[in-house]
Amino acid sequence: MQKVLIANRGEIAVRIIRACHDLGLQTVAVYSQADAEALHVLHADEAICIGEPPSHKSYLKIPNILSACEITGADAIHPGYGFLSENSNFASICESCGLNFIGPSHKSIAMLGDKAKAKATAYSAGCPIIPGSDGVVTDIKQALKDIKKLGFPIFIKAVAGGGGKGIRIAHNEEEFTKQYAAARAEAEVNFGNPDVYLEKMIMNPRHIEVQVLGDKFGNYIHLGERDCTTQRRRQKLIEESPSPVLSEKLRQKIGQAAVNVVKAAGYYSAGTVEFLLDKSHNFYFMEVNTRIQVEHTVTEELTGFDLVMEQIRIAKGEKLQLRQKDVQFKGHVMQFRINAENPSHNFSPSPGKLEYYLPPGGPHVRVDSACYSGYTIPPNYDSMIAKLIVRGKDRTEAIAIAKRALREFHIGGVHSTIPFHLHMLNDNKFLKSDFDLTYIDNLIAQGVSFE
Repeated sequence: MQKVLIANRGEIAVRIIRACHDLGLQTVAVYSQADAEALHVLHADEAICIGEPPSHKSYLKIPNILSACEITGADAIHPGYGFLSENSNFASICESCGLNFIGPSHKSIAMLGDKAKAKATAYSAGCPIIPGSDGVVTDIKQALKDIKKLGFPIFIKAVAGGGGKGIRIAHNEEEFTKQYAAARAEAEVNFGNPDVYLEKMIMNPRHIEVQVLGDKFGNYIHLGERDCTTQRRRQKLIEESPSPVLSEKLRQKIGQAAVNVVKAAGYYSAGTVEFLLDKSHNFYFMEVNTRIQVEHTVTEELTGFDLVMEQIRIAKGEKLQLRQKDVQFKGHVMQFRINAENPSHNFSPSPGKLEYYLPPGGPHVRVDSACYSGYTIPPNYDSMIAKLIVRGKDRTEAIAIAKRALREFHIGGVHSTIPFHLHMLNDNKFLKSDFDLTYIDNLIAQGVSFE
């Protein structure tokens, strides 16, 4: 591996370029016409335009990306997150073209990307799973029989879903009939696959995920958990580690369960196993993300390990240099997603030109971003401006540092989620960690202002 093409944009592309340069690798940035002045284009050794602003005409256009590899002589591809990162067909094409895909095998992506198959894999590994249908549901009459055993409320989930998409909720039979048809239609449009399955809805859960690493020689470790319960409409806003609600015994148990799942799948590379935690602290397997996560930074700051470097080393065929006993967790880390959204108007998108962009600094503060003063945030992609990551000796200190950093973060020209984060850091339930996945949506429904 000599030259890596980054098939992505924004802060994650910048992050990958930095890891490649630290390893002495050459980099190629690809960009759409809307991203001609983007930071990842400036940081890479080479850059090549691959299409028009819409994603399906650029970042999702596989022939254009492969052509960029051929033109530049790139011998490896890092997909980042989003776009083609969990597309098994893309990974398979890369492999067949002799390109080193920096991620898991296409077979692992296909298996774990199918939520029903992933659930079956978790079950075979002895991991607790959420009660639900036995695989894909194709007959509504059989579905209603299953529901009588499970009870309402029920989730209808697309087997190819992800990122909070492809999920419907039904509270009774009449609602289920309507939502079942709607869920299949939505899944077909968004994922090209109408198949759905059923899951019992765990009431008022917390969202806990575990970072794992596996090499091509069957070695596995986990790097602790991240608590991602602060969400709006199933989109994460604040992530932290360690989780304030896990005991040490439960932490070890859920970490081992995550390792067992990826081991059963024959998985290698970095990955994340996601769980729901109920009020009685029972955890249930939800899914596996077969890519680097937006919130990988939390784990990096907590453990001191560079996860993107580890992905690259594993792709090169190197063995994991770490064993579970080598992993140490220091302090408490929190990440805040600074998005170009207006939190006082239902988080409506706020693209536009950054009249000024002054990120915070000081001890225990990290900012991952692809923005700068004068940069225009295009309306074509996600609204992320930056990720603010802070670390303290404990949660109380991390929150104090976060308040300081957020007050120092000055953004002009667009709205941002900074006021929301400052609101949450003064919210009693958040400070006590006495909340669940429904908390932010309930605050919005109550008309709470985040100004």
